[in-house]
Amino acid sequence: MSTVEHYPEIRSLSPAECEQLLQQHNVGRLAFTFRDRVDIQPLHYIYDDAWLYLRTSPGHKLDTVARHPWVAFEVDEVRGPFDWVSVVVYGTVYRIDADSDAPNPEAEARAVELLRKVVPEMFTARDPVPHRHVLLRIAIKEVSGRRASPVWAPAEGRDTMSY
Repeated sequence: MSTVEHYPEIRSLSPAECEQLLQQHNVGRLAFTFRDRVDIQPLHYIYDDAWLYLRTSPGHKLDTVARHPWVAFEVDEVRGPFDWVSVVVYGTVYRIDADSDAPNPEAEARAVELLRKVVPEMFTARDPVPHRHVLLRIAIKEVSGRRASPVWAPAEGRDTMSY
């Protein structure tokens, strides 16, 4: 009688798998840095044609990304310690709303249209987070992803099978 061993299989994601995860979710974490401080904040987003569109409120992150616009953005789907998928996007963040230094009305209109798929009441009297009036978008320069999958195998031979 053989015993069964559980171990994870970890692999890189293809570009298509990374894009699929970005399309399936709407909350991720924006990572940015200034001098010796790294910060990470969760934000709603939507992915569209090599851009991430985000909505946030004024504050520290905007001051920081105005000086250092190179950011990372991570999206995860976690079901267990060895059952997860994660995508990290690297790119440049741009403020696109009317209050920015370089307003972009076309990009702003696109952001509103897309982000209303996540929060339909956005910028209306019923907006659940009216203080989040700043619109950003990230030009994606690089994407990578990883997946961990639990597998099992007999102790001898290790013929892998998913569970």
